[in-house]
Amino acid sequence: MHPLLDIQNLKTHFFTTYGAIRAVDGVSLKIYENDAVGLVGESGSGKTVTSLSVMRLVPEPGRIIQGKILFRDQNLLELSEREMRKIRGKKIAMSFQDPMTYLNPVMRVGSQIAESIALHQDLDKSDALEKAIEIMELMRISSPREVAMSYPHQLSGGMRQRALLAMAISCNPDLLIVDEPTTALDIIVGVQIIELLTELRTKLNTSLLLITHDLRVVKQLCENMAVMYLGNIVEYCNIQRIFVNPLHPYTEALLRSFIRIDERKDKPLKTIKGWIFDPLNPPTGCKFHPRCQYAKEICKRQLPELLEVDPGHFSACIRVEEIREIME
Repeated sequence: MHPLLDIQNLKTHFFTTYGAIRAVDGVSLKIYENDAVGLVGESGSGKTVTSLSVMRLVPEPGRIIQGKILFRDQNLLELSEREMRKIRGKKIAMSFQDPMTYLNPVMRVGSQIAESIALHQDLDKSDALEKAIEIMELMRISSPREVAMSYPHQLSGGMRQRALLAMAISCNPDLLIVDEPTTALDIIVGVQIIELLTELRTKLNTSLLLITHDLRVVKQLCENMAVMYLGNIVEYCNIQRIFVNPLHPYTEALLRSFIRIDERKDKPLKTIKGWIFDPLNPPTGCKFHPRCQYAKEICKRQLPELLEVDPGHFSACIRVEEIREIME
């Protein structure tokens, strides 16, 4: 099967007065038609920068310095900004983490959604606004005409998130990238957003790249999961297998720290020891070795490759076979 999106050895660095921050440092990832991939990891692992690289929206002083981003076999990194604008929003769309940052505070919500529709579907303002209201109804927004006439600050956090999603799906993209859709929302609204995304995938027949640190959201929305740590993907597999049989120590540690609703309330929370290193000065060898309970001397010297250790199951760990036996 041919991938819809094929990221190959992507490197996106931020060049500061203190040195280069290797936010994305050799990421390869494939997403297929009607696929849903969750990209997970702690804050600072490079998830959002990966998605911004796909959209060609990396802010200064960031720069994509290496790799390919193939969308339907077309390398997005070779396109002009004018050519990219024809794809961005129409073929690939992104719903960002903080709606108040990406919604124009002095422009009515309906007009913002309609603007994207008018740009890509060659409609006048009136028809584009009617189309925007139809999409807001699809997003289960009650009183969509009233909401369309509102400004972002007049809406709740959950409603702003729906508005941002409405903007992203307004042109029925082939690939929808959603960054932390439930962050800063209460549990009930978060569940509603998850249900909505599930429904949208079915109705729109779109592929999904979900950026999150919440494993519960990934388990509910995605078929496959890529685990990212300090600029690299360290494990990739389907959801069912990776939750039961993780083959990288970082994934195992993430799953241990995952709070399950059916567990005893007095059960102590298992955290990952230490913290993500300064990306200006990452550790040598395996970047996770200072926090890894299985690390040996070789892990400090040798940088592991992401290799297929089982059919469809990839891991970037030098000692994966030894650790497999320990984990089992």
